[in-house]
Amino acid sequence: MDNRYRFETLQLHAGQEKADSQTAARAVPIYASTSYVFENCEQAEARFDLSQPGYIYSRISNPTNDVFERRIAALEGGVGALATSSGSAATVLAIQNLARQGDHIVSSQSIYGGTYNLFAHTFADNGISTTFVRTNNPADFERALQTNTKAIFIESIGNPNADLIDIKTIADLAHEHNLPLVVDNTFATPFLCRPIDHGADVVIHSATKFIGGHGTVIGGVIVDAGTFDWAANERFSQFNQPDINYHGIVFTELAGKSAFITRARTVLMRDFGAALSPFHAFLFLQGLETLSLRVERHIFNTLQVVEYLSRHDAIEKVNHPSLPNSPYHDLYKRYFPKGGCSIFTIVVKGGRSKAVRFVDRLKLFSLLANVADGKSLVIHPATTTHSQMNKQELALSNIEEGTVRLSIGTEHVDDLIEDLSQALSAW
Repeated sequence: MDNRYRFETLQLHAGQEKADSQTAARAVPIYASTSYVFENCEQAEARFDLSQPGYIYSRISNPTNDVFERRIAALEGGVGALATSSGSAATVLAIQNLARQGDHIVSSQSIYGGTYNLFAHTFADNGISTTFVRTNNPADFERALQTNTKAIFIESIGNPNADLIDIKTIADLAHEHNLPLVVDNTFATPFLCRPIDHGADVVIHSATKFIGGHGTVIGGVIVDAGTFDWAANERFSQFNQPDINYHGIVFTELAGKSAFITRARTVLMRDFGAALSPFHAFLFLQGLETLSLRVERHIFNTLQVVEYLSRHDAIEKVNHPSLPNSPYHDLYKRYFPKGGCSIFTIVVKGGRSKAVRFVDRLKLFSLLANVADGKSLVIHPATTTHSQMNKQELALSNIEEGTVRLSIGTEHVDDLIEDLSQALSAW
């Protein structure tokens, strides 16, 4: 679609500029089909050997999913995207498309607990090691690099403390060492920040969060920037050398700047099968149509809640980059001119017992393991989302016993503040 269109237009039209060609339906149809008829054996052979584009099996591609993928790619500024069954699946496939047994990645320390466990333990069990960098200092990232490093991984907004990182500086560092930068952009959404514009090579999302927006469906997506030179890099032979999966195809020759996402789809998704249902893709498309509207309301509410909590005597600390005393305030102004970070943490005075009491007293906020819902949500990370971490790992990730994560929804902000007030009234 014409890139001159603005975000609010693209979120409604990208990927389906005209009505459905078969039915003239304006809404994207749900193509509930496992497989697709070939005109003849010649066409079937051509699709299977990747010499002709087209649908084969919905594990690899589906017309409904295709619209969702094209729309996300347009919103993020990438050349292509791959929908997955969950955000975790997106992370797994993105990294496994880059790193193999014996390889290494570098990751920021402050990331989603599930991703931390994946990198620290599950990948380690399968021969991919990770060095975690606890600071946002580029020099520390550089010191963590090894001869077998295949990627640097960061989050545009850290989970759960809403810490920020200089995306462009880390991207420049990665490229100086001929490495791709992978950015989890779940908490920011492309409406607030497009990491590709700042040098990222691969962007992933848990579509479960803001993209879906209503806590109803699980999915993920990988976006390929199309800017990394896979062909000239000896580290990435899976892209620039003959691939046994397709009788010697070279993905950089077959797909050019889309080599990364093409291999992820035709090799990893084919073999691992973490595909998104077209029914879920349809729901994500509905969510995308209102993404900007919802995020604006999330931000409006968040800034007022942050101001209230930052002045409350029962709160030891509010970890939000909009606050002038935040170490990330300058990065917030640079990368988030529209505002952001509706998911953040507070530290309740009195440690775990007081934090738990506060959470249990909330009425409007739902205690559950999700974020970015229209409804406001709350959780105690140390005992739930990040509970796989030991005490040392929690400390390195700045997760305290009194830390509470808030996800601010789209309710009336006065009602939210009143709920927070009554929950803190016993102090």
